[in-house]
Amino acid sequence: MRLHRLEVCAFGPYAGREVVDFDALGADGLFLLHGDTGAGKTTLLDAVAFALFGAVPGARGQVKRLRCDLADADTPTEVVLELTVQGHHLRIVRSPEYERPKRRGEGYTTQPAKASLTWLSPPPDGGTAEAVTRIDEVGRIVERLLGMNAQQFFQVVLLPQGEFAKFLRADTTEREKLLERLFGTERFAVVEQWFRDLRAERRAELEHRRSGVRDWVARLAQVAGEEIPEDPDRDWVVTLQRRAAAEVDTARREESDARLAWEEAQARLQERRAAAERLRRVRAAHTRLAELEQRSEERVRWSTELEAARRAATVAELVAEAEAGEEQYDREVAEEEAAARICRELGFTELDLDVAELRDRAGALREEAGGLSGLVDQAQRQHADRQRLDVLDKLIADDKERIAIVQSKLDGLPERVGELLRQRELAVEAEAKLEGVRAKEAELTALLVDAEALPELERELEDARAAENTAFAAYNEAKQALLDLRERRLAGMAAELAAQLAAGEPCPVCGSEQHPEPAVATDDAVSEDEERVAAEREAEAERRRDEATAKRYEAQRRRDAAAQRVGERRVDELAEELAQVRDERDRLGEHAGKSEAFAASVEAAKKEEQSLMAERASCERSLSENEAERSLLAERIVERERALAEARGEFPDVSARRDHLLALGRAVDRLADARTAVSAAGRQRDERRRSIAEAARRAGFASVDEALAAARPSERIAELERLITDADAEEAAARGVLDEPDLAGVSPDDEVDVDSAEAAAQEAQKRSETAVAAVHAAERTARELNTLAQRFEAALAELEPVEWEFAELDALTDVVNGRGQNARRMSLRSYVLAARLEEVAVAATARLRSMSQGRYSFVHSDAAGSRGTRGGLGLDVLDDYSGMVRPAKTLSGGESFLASLSLALGLADVVAAETGGALLDTLFVDEGFGTLDSETLDVVMGVLDELRAGGRVVGLVSHVEELRQRVPTRLRVRKSRSGSTLVMGG
Repeated sequence: MRLHRLEVCAFGPYAGREVVDFDALGADGLFLLHGDTGAGKTTLLDAVAFALFGAVPGARGQVKRLRCDLADADTPTEVVLELTVQGHHLRIVRSPEYERPKRRGEGYTTQPAKASLTWLSPPPDGGTAEAVTRIDEVGRIVERLLGMNAQQFFQVVLLPQGEFAKFLRADTTEREKLLERLFGTERFAVVEQWFRDLRAERRAELEHRRSGVRDWVARLAQVAGEEIPEDPDRDWVVTLQRRAAAEVDTARREESDARLAWEEAQARLQERRAAAERLRRVRAAHTRLAELEQRSEERVRWSTELEAARRAATVAELVAEAEAGEEQYDREVAEEEAAARICRELGFTELDLDVAELRDRAGALREEAGGLSGLVDQAQRQHADRQRLDVLDKLIADDKERIAIVQSKLDGLPERVGELLRQRELAVEAEAKLEGVRAKEAELTALLVDAEALPELERELEDARAAENTAFAAYNEAKQALLDLRERRLAGMAAELAAQLAAGEPCPVCGSEQHPEPAVATDDAVSEDEERVAAEREAEAERRRDEATAKRYEAQRRRDAAAQRVGERRVDELAEELAQVRDERDRLGEHAGKSEAFAASVEAAKKEEQSLMAERASCERSLSENEAERSLLAERIVERERALAEARGEFPDVSARRDHLLALGRAVDRLADARTAVSAAGRQRDERRRSIAEAARRAGFASVDEALAAARPSERIAELERLITDADAEEAAARGVLDEPDLAGVSPDDEVDVDSAEAAAQEAQKRSETAVAAVHAAERTARELNTLAQRFEAALAELEPVEWEFAELDALTDVVNGRGQNARRMSLRSYVLAARLEEVAVAATARLRSMSQGRYSFVHSDAAGSRGTRGGLGLDVLDDYSGMVRPAKTLSGGESFLASLSLALGLADVVAAETGGALLDTLFVDEGFGTLDSETLDVVMGVLDELRAGGRVVGLVSHVEELRQRVPTRLRVRKSRSGSTLVMGG
């Protein structure tokens, strides 16, 4: 990386625009940037850093206040840097965010930050040559080209010795923080954290598996009914399994003995139960025969009742049918009376007609109603036509109203079109005039600003002239004082030379070794120091005179330029004219830009006129058609109404009269049908009564009532049949039981003991069931123990490799994080940083030995700290004079500067090699030279001369006066109340 040109404007203490030509400064490879304290030397380095990264190093970057307080409000704050990186020539322009006064009104407004990168040579990778204007993208391009971030650049290119003095004396923790920022070892911290996270994850997994093993142990102890031992293992599980197997064998033997005893008791019980069952059957048969003998008379009554009921069944059925016929006759009579009542209600009075006459009368009524059907359709059509007539009246009214509305719109269209055309002409005229009015407004605004500023510019010019006169007077006075002092010194030069004479040494003027009358200094003699002080005062007065002249010239230039632009115009005239122009601009702005809209409105109005004319023609056609239809329809309604009035008679309409005739015909037919049904039902009733009397006589009954008394419901008949059948079956069954061969010899008086056999069988059963349950429990326990033992063994098999892996991971994590078997207590990150620090110590030692003339060397230590704290970042100094290793804190001020500078240069070399930034052609060393004596400064300058080998440019930033004589190329920063300026010197 090589810097070519730097421009700063309103940045830091620089109120105006200052330019640094690094190509001219670095022609010899070494230049000096000097000036008074606070003049702005380091600000130039801040400007380089800000242009590249948008930030400045150190504590200054935390304030974020980069704009010059002395700069004009209209002067922008920006930094422009031209440089070449990896063969690519580019220009970077950056502006920070800052507050500036508002151009209108009071207060401040925020000027946003900006950045741009322009390729002055072909861009890399064949990309586009367009400027990059996004702040984040500019930052990414710079970091990619330089190969380092802002923090690394600040430490590698801008060497701040003050920070490296702190680094030299820092403890392990502070030194680690700086090295982490420089070498980017965050990835190793991520590795350490990854190991810790993995260990926590694996520990949780291990605890989960151990918990699983403990669960299986608890379940084994629970199933076995034992306490959990302190150290359960596989032998304990095997012992539980063997004990459970022995308990199973014992339970099976006891179950076999109990089962044999229960089978014998069951056999004895079955024998006694069979004997008791035979005795019960014999006793039950004798008891049932005795009961049947006692109920013999009742069985006879059942047979007699059943025989009479069977004979009376036919008569009862006929009587039931006759009762249904009587009910039918009554219903037919009631229907005849209802039909006659309906006929009377409908106005029919000829109720004494016979059935045939009634049917003829009903037919005549239906025929009369049929003649009215056609007129009913006409009545329905009449109603529909009346509704259509109402619709036509509404349509005709709507057509007339719509025609009037359309006509009113057509009447107003010509005036509206004319107004739109006039507005369009105004808009076109306004568009043509607006640009000129805006230009005139801008011109008058600028003239008004100049006119308002003229009084202030006049005052500034007068102040500048007064300051210039004062500076000239002071300069003349200082110059005259210097001339007087020089004249007086020349006059007393002989005495000054005589003061240096020594006996036996030649005189520098005449060469004589004898000095009989050396000149004696007078009271007003001037020394060299007094002359130097007067010369410096004269130079300072000259500088102030030049500054005053420059300010006066600038004030006069600004006043003359403003006066020339304003001319003879007054402020009130310009303000009035500007107000008029702004009113004209506002008026034209109301019309400008609307010509196309007005043209579109005219075209839309024409299309609307065509649409309205078409709509009016359509409405007129519809009105004519509807009026013609209404006229025809009204004539048909009048003619049809006369025929319908004659046909409906006294009824509301023809349909009502037809419905009445049909209803009356149906009522007369119903009356005829009812009278026919009453006659038929009477004949059937008389026939059934004769059939019932004949049936009672044939069944052997004296009368119908006697037959009905003997009749029984079907349920009673079925019950009697069942009682008789059951009694006969019971008697046959009882006698059949007594005749069975296996009951021969069994007397009802015998006794059988079943209870004792049942008690013995139950006792044997309980014993057998208890034994079976014991076997099942023992087998279940054994099975569960075997299953749990298998799972316990599987859990142990899975746990053992996990425990081994975790132990290995745990030890490795401790080593990576500087614990456990890590004797040096160094984490992985510290180990990497220690390696980098060792490289830095080697690179820095070469320069430290050269600058200390072989006395000092850096010694890197990777030993652990006190009380077991982490180590690896120790840095001490070996003193070859004493052969002892000394802490860096024991170095003097000058020695600390040499060590810090060596450490900074060594670190710069290592970081540059680490980041790939090998082509760092520009390097700055900021301050720290004031602590060196002349001899040591010669050595340090020799080392710095070596740095510019191979075309590298080294810039020194210092206020030390001696460096001005040692470095031929200089850039001076001059400090004043109006802001710092740069002066190029040789």
